[in-house]
Amino acid sequence: MRYIVTLFWAVLLGQVVGFLGGALTSTPYDFTWTLICSIIVGLFIIIIGKVAVPNHKTTH
Repeated sequence: MRYIVTLFWAVLLGQVVGFLGGALTSTPYDFTWTLICSIIVGLFIIIIGKVAVPNHKTTH
């Protein structure tokens, strides 16, 4: 469930950033390209979260 939420927010925030970036640079807004980039960044964040956090197993 957390991966779906992460991808949802990545797409939502990516669309906002893409729209504002297009407006600031006077370039046309492209939904498809922004969606692809947002999903790639979201997947990258999920992968970093899985790799960066070590799994501590306690043995007593």
